[in-house]
Amino acid sequence: MPVKLVAGSRRESSSQAARQQLDRILGSRTFQPVERLKRFLTFVVTETLDGRGDQLKEYVIAVQVFGKEESFDPRTDPLVRVQARRLRARLERYYRDEGSHDELMLELPKGGYTPTIRPRDRDRAQPRAVGVTIASQNSIAVLPISDDTQDARLGPFCRGTRDEIIHALSKMGGLRVVAATVETPQHDPRDIAQRFDAATIITGSARASDERIRLVVHVVDGVSGRYVWSEAREASPADTLAVQEAIAGAILARLQPDEGSPTGTRGFRRASENLAAHNLYLQGRYHLNQRTEEGLQKALDFFEKAVLEDPRFAQAHSGLADAYGLCAHYAVRRPVDVWTKAASSAATAVMLDGNSSEAHTSLAHVRSTQDWDWFGAEREFLRAIALDPNYSTAHHWYAMSCLVPMERLDEAREQMQQAQALDPVSSIIARDLAMTQYYRRDFDAALDQCDHTIELNPHFSPAYWLLGFIQEQRGDLDESIAAFQRAVHLSPLSPRMQSALARALALSGKRQQALKLLKTLEEMAPRRYVSPFELAVIHLALGHRELGLQWLSKAADDRAFEMTSLTVDPRLESIRESPEYHAVVRRLGLP
Repeated sequence: MPVKLVAGSRRESSSQAARQQLDRILGSRTFQPVERLKRFLTFVVTETLDGRGDQLKEYVIAVQVFGKEESFDPRTDPLVRVQARRLRARLERYYRDEGSHDELMLELPKGGYTPTIRPRDRDRAQPRAVGVTIASQNSIAVLPISDDTQDARLGPFCRGTRDEIIHALSKMGGLRVVAATVETPQHDPRDIAQRFDAATIITGSARASDERIRLVVHVVDGVSGRYVWSEAREASPADTLAVQEAIAGAILARLQPDEGSPTGTRGFRRASENLAAHNLYLQGRYHLNQRTEEGLQKALDFFEKAVLEDPRFAQAHSGLADAYGLCAHYAVRRPVDVWTKAASSAATAVMLDGNSSEAHTSLAHVRSTQDWDWFGAEREFLRAIALDPNYSTAHHWYAMSCLVPMERLDEAREQMQQAQALDPVSSIIARDLAMTQYYRRDFDAALDQCDHTIELNPHFSPAYWLLGFIQEQRGDLDESIAAFQRAVHLSPLSPRMQSALARALALSGKRQQALKLLKTLEEMAPRRYVSPFELAVIHLALGHRELGLQWLSKAADDRAFEMTSLTVDPRLESIRESPEYHAVVRRLGLP
């Protein structure tokens, strides 16, 4: 049986064996790129061996390992719990691969932070041995281009370069292209190849001196880790678009097979020849992906400026449509104030470039979230994906705004998994993959994916918002409230975050606190948009069934974004059988 590691044991060799096993794990390739988890594991094992295992609490670990301030509150910040889950998963991966023949099993049991050690049970089925599995020679992982400037001023240029490389490679028939990422700048290409099932890795860096930008890219063999090709280009700030296209073309020429040629240019995203418009567009996309109120406002501003710079730039109109739509979804602007603008911008984008995957995705999103035209939206989404299978947003929004409303949850999960494979660093994609698991009532899988999202971005409030709902469904209202409090702390102006907290307080019996927050939202409504859906779920939690149903009907009047998940949202189980609920569902026109 597993036993706790105890210092001062009469069997001194046990302590020595534990330290040797720890060193073996820390020196493994599995743990090489995760410094924070190495510190975590070292700390808990060392503290236990030194006789302080009973003092291993969340607060101690947060301060000693992760450098948190003394004011750290584990009730509102689940950092340690998230890292503990990651550590358990990493240990499992180590013992499945590199440690498959180790004699000792070092484990971190669930529910605590004191590690245990036990001899390997050789009667159990043995895990497979470590090895790198490559799907085929037709798989490429494109890493982010590193910005090596001290002030990180080349961020948009680096992101644009990777976009150009991915788009160029997507023109090669039968090639699987993955937008990959790494946890630390120092990475082993073989680890990346194994993680993303890729035969070839593309990496690079950019730096600046005076008025020159120098870009270097490498092609690396994923099996051997050997650098097989490298290219360097220089440009002035005014020539960045040209050098991006040149380096992408050079990579394409290098990887082009001897026989045949690329399969056309379907879905190729035509960048504007106006450099200012192109850069404004990239900045707009960056802010859009933050999903914060400030970020969405900035995205609108950048896309509007890009359209003014180049009125025929289809991608800028597509970005503008997306920004208007998300402003309504996140209650930054009233839906009635932006729907027409979103629809007009999406239609303009398709008119300017009928082969643009981004344009068709924007139009599909309008048809689903605004028009509730589910079949028309699906046709547009499928068209967008056919034009560019590597456009992650097409898969993402097809899942969340089309397949989820139609209760095709398994398909939605598959599309979200594809989106995450294409863009593994996107916080919102990671969160929405967890959301599909939540809708499927697979709350354990949802929790693991939500933890992954928080690890990607510890300051992403939508992840804590979902974490609160998952913990609520798991029956842990204290954890639910703590998660919502963290979400409110990160996004204090968001009605969505405050509504979630109010509902959790009501469910936990803290009625007066819930009513106080409800009053705050009601007083906020005249000044800014508060979705009727948010008021509906609070009233339902308070037992105000009739009021809750009335607000739900008002949400349908507004075509609030939350209505797209009406039939799958676990929060509405208590009213599923009511005639009023079915009347609202019929208004959605779902098949």
